Amino acid sequence: STFDVAVVGAGIVGLAAARELIRRHPCLTFAVLEKEQELAHHQSGRNSGVIHSGIYYTPGSLKAKLCVQGAALCYQYCDQKGIPYKRCGKLIVAVEHDEIPRLKALYERGLQNNVPGLKLIGAKEIQEKEPFCRGLMALDSPYTGIVNYKEVAQSYAEDFQEAGGTILTDFEVTNMEMAKESPPGSEDGLKYPVIVRNKK
Repeated sequence: STFDVAVVGAGIVGLAAARELIRRHPCLTFAVLEKEQELAHHQSGRNSGVIHSGIYYTPGSLKAKLCVQGAALCYQYCDQKGIPYKRCGKLIVAVEHDEIPRLKALYERGLQNNVPGLKLIGAKEIQEKEPFCRGLMALDSPYTGIVNYKEVAQSYAEDFQEAGGTILTDFEVTNMEMAKESPPGSEDGLKYPVIVRNKK
């Protein structure tokens, strides 16, 4: 088979990239090549599932911007597709007095990153939220959540296929090499063709 673009790897990054590319360039033909029988078989299907809110990254950095924006887009996408998630929140707890300045610095960093809903809470509020947790002060991040990223990846794959993309599983890429270009005036008109080989 011949495609204009081939993405190697059907984890969440490969599927998200392929989905976005086919949406931006619907005139091209796309394939995703995956060595396993199923999609998101490795890290994408075995991670903690956390939707990070963006507290930790350096203010103004690309990581901070992408994390905050990505969390919002993740919740929005899950709502659109009916993918279940839990916006369970997270407490970052100071249990010693010398941890409080670092906690406050983290709070300031989160505010600079535009993380929604952040607040500092005291010992009583900590126990109200988490009865088995003890601490002097905590940073409450209600925007943090969890989702099954394997389901998200599967949904990306469906979007990609509905847009005309092809997914080839059990296709372990073993080699890529340049092929000869088509002669001028030929019908296929391949320029800069790449041959992608698998074990078969």
